[in-house]
Amino acid sequence: MSLKRSVLMSTALVGVMLSGATYAQESGDVQEVVVVGIKGSLQKAAAIKKKTDAIVDVISAEDVSKFPDTNIAESLSHLPGVSVDRNFGEGEKVSIHGTDPALNRILVDGHSIASADWGGNPNDPTSRTFNYSLMAPEIVGQLKVYKNPEAWIDEGSLGGTVILETRKPLDLKPGTITGSLGYSYNDRSEKGDVRGSALYSWHNEAKTFGILVAATYDKQQLHRAGIEYFGYMGAGAFNSAFTVSGNTVTGPKINGAAPTLASYNTLAAANVPCCFNWAYFDQTRQRTGLSTAIQWKPNDDTQFDLTALHIEGDYTNYNQSMYAVPVWNSSNARDFTVANGLITGAYIPAKAAGTGTLTQYDAILRTTVVKTDSVNLAGKWNAGDWKVSGNVGWTQATGGKEPERMISFDLNSGFQFGFTANSTYINYDTSPTTPKSFFRSPSSSTSTINGVTGNYVQMGGMERSRTTDKETYGQIDFRRNLDGFFETVLFGAKLTKHENSLDAEGWDYYANKTLYLSDFASELTPNGLWADMGGSGNAMQYLGLTRDGIFGVINASITRYNGPKYGMEFTVKENIAAAYLQGNFRHDKWRGNVGARLVSTEDQSNYWETTDGGTTYTPKSVTQKESKLLPSINVVYEAADDVLIKVGAAQVIARPRYSQLAGTVELNDRQLTGGGGNANLKPYESTNFEASVEWYFDKTGLLAAELFHRKISSYVVSDTQEKVFFNKLTNANATYSFSSPFNAQNATVTGFALQGQKDIAYGFGIIANYTFADADTGTTAYNMPYLSRDTISVIPYYEEGPWQVRLSYNYRSQYFTGIGRRNSKDFTDSYKQVDLSASYKVNDNVSVYANGQNLLDEMYYSFSSFADAPTAFYKNGRRFFVGVNLKM
Repeated sequence: MSLKRSVLMSTALVGVMLSGATYAQESGDVQEVVVVGIKGSLQKAAAIKKKTDAIVDVISAEDVSKFPDTNIAESLSHLPGVSVDRNFGEGEKVSIHGTDPALNRILVDGHSIASADWGGNPNDPTSRTFNYSLMAPEIVGQLKVYKNPEAWIDEGSLGGTVILETRKPLDLKPGTITGSLGYSYNDRSEKGDVRGSALYSWHNEAKTFGILVAATYDKQQLHRAGIEYFGYMGAGAFNSAFTVSGNTVTGPKINGAAPTLASYNTLAAANVPCCFNWAYFDQTRQRTGLSTAIQWKPNDDTQFDLTALHIEGDYTNYNQSMYAVPVWNSSNARDFTVANGLITGAYIPAKAAGTGTLTQYDAILRTTVVKTDSVNLAGKWNAGDWKVSGNVGWTQATGGKEPERMISFDLNSGFQFGFTANSTYINYDTSPTTPKSFFRSPSSSTSTINGVTGNYVQMGGMERSRTTDKETYGQIDFRRNLDGFFETVLFGAKLTKHENSLDAEGWDYYANKTLYLSDFASELTPNGLWADMGGSGNAMQYLGLTRDGIFGVINASITRYNGPKYGMEFTVKENIAAAYLQGNFRHDKWRGNVGARLVSTEDQSNYWETTDGGTTYTPKSVTQKESKLLPSINVVYEAADDVLIKVGAAQVIARPRYSQLAGTVELNDRQLTGGGGNANLKPYESTNFEASVEWYFDKTGLLAAELFHRKISSYVVSDTQEKVFFNKLTNANATYSFSSPFNAQNATVTGFALQGQKDIAYGFGIIANYTFADADTGTTAYNMPYLSRDTISVIPYYEEGPWQVRLSYNYRSQYFTGIGRRNSKDFTDSYKQVDLSASYKVNDNVSVYANGQNLLDEMYYSFSSFADAPTAFYKNGRRFFVGVNLKM
């Protein structure tokens, strides 16, 4: 069935059956309530939650341009069932009921917003969600999280849908002016920056025309310290260091004693980290945003809204890494320690001159700017019992590496290594702070670069890769009031055209003589950078290039252009046609809605295919078409005036990431790792069940218990296999650890959430929730990504007179993050965050504030399969804010 035919048939069927139409919006609209402060915000959020038929959680702004947190994702993490990953110190994307952030949608004023991300971000640059850290909270009026859908809501969410509503001029007093000016400071980078925002809103006396303009600016400088392990080598990595003859074993000591057959077999079965990396990540995040809303209401029955949004985020970053590779001289290793199935220590002597090195230093400079634009024109018309609305819009985002420059040097020094679940020790025979300790020497064999034959060594390379994400859409919705069991009926149709693409090209840098790192602009890494992370040994500080030093190496090198990187490039074109029908009913103490959404999707994946390991590529195109009927029902029983019982069920789908739908091939020729896509992936499908009991009391009091169950089929995971590709560094085939996605078997997610909020006395109050979630994937080979078994949020607050103080505690237990390097099952350990905010209202127009985030300076710790096998330690530092808010 074609896309257009699906929409036309569905719309015609609705018209014949019901002879009515609806304006697509939440059932049980809530009138505008003027709120100020924490208590006012809680009161409005509770009122919206109570009136909505679906199971919804809400966060409302405390005043114009005053959202509870400086980051929207952090605010969402205070809601039951919602959690964030803080790999870079702040929440960027949200997980709802334990589902991958890429499988939860965000709608801005009811429509999609394009998504792109900065180069080097591991948090999925081609997902269908949005990096919340880009969105300035000052322009947000409220956030709604729909845990179960209604038919009018766009499909595509497995866990839930976040609906972000921005400010509109006709909702505010004419001549409203708000602004903020502040200063933020990170105690790890020891740098601070100015941040600010301004909003102006006006409408005429007749309230028929209004305009709102808002601008925001935010900057922070991040110094993230990391100790990384790059996955684990399998059994037998050091077998070549021993000689076995029958029951006799000769070779180096194991756990301080001469080897025996038993101790040797234990070592041979143990895993060892591939590499120990000391990573220093320096990033400046600078975000500017401009938004505007124009409303024209020529009469009481007609209204037009034009909204536009522009966000520009500069995420330029400089990453330095020094990684030691024990297995590069495995046959000469000695003095082993073995525990818990791991080789936890050994001495690795230097390699013979001219036979290679043991350690590599990488300096990576990424210039990356993320831009997001969105324009939406919406209109609505009331005609008696009929309401007709529609909107058309366009959104586009760009991001990636513009460009990424990488320079490498070698260190050939023996080293001793040792590690535990909370410590890492690397000590080099030659100090990595010694001048000329890092070098790069030409090969003894000849090669031809730019037509000149000679002896060369590759110093690094440059890559430009740009992600473009764009969408155009059009939608029409109808609503009609009815008499009888069904109060209103809604139906409508939407057409969406989406395109996501990545273009890439590359260069290599070569030298025809030995170069030393110290010959260029260089400096030592900050002293003690890794000291509070369990690090020790002289690897704790090393000589590295400055940013100017990178360009010095490039100027001293010979540059070769390699052309497009066909293995990375792709374009996914997606056309979606959807039509829905929904009836809202009420009878006695019962209310709710029932409906269905018919969706037809056509995906065309265009990419380059290689059959000779990456030597040549040919264009490839794969087209998939699929139609789904997605029914939903939500029922509310008013057990008492302030007690509601809600039950919901729905069929939902979530589409794979765009990059997963392309059959790309991306290789790292040094680490012999790679990854790609799968153009034949099918959407995730799930049957969702929700139930809740909600008790509302006083003005802000709320107690609620929620049960949820997700029965998921064909969820997508990545698997790693050994594949042979052509290595351009060695000009020979090599075996790579290659990861690609596939549709795994079925899974279920079951859990419950408890939440409460209440004013206690004397200005004190509390907000708290707890969520339990458990997944069954039917196998031990894969886990449900981003699902924490336990999630807790506790927020005591004080609001009295001019004072407002809030303490926030968030905790989530360990969770699976994905299949990592060398087929490692990577988990992130439990994480807690404590934030504190306080403000003082000087008068009706001026207030001052002070905030502190991540006050415990929590360690972000990830491991492979079990906690004794670390894969990364990260610290991002505390952030502090002071400033003034103005309102006129």
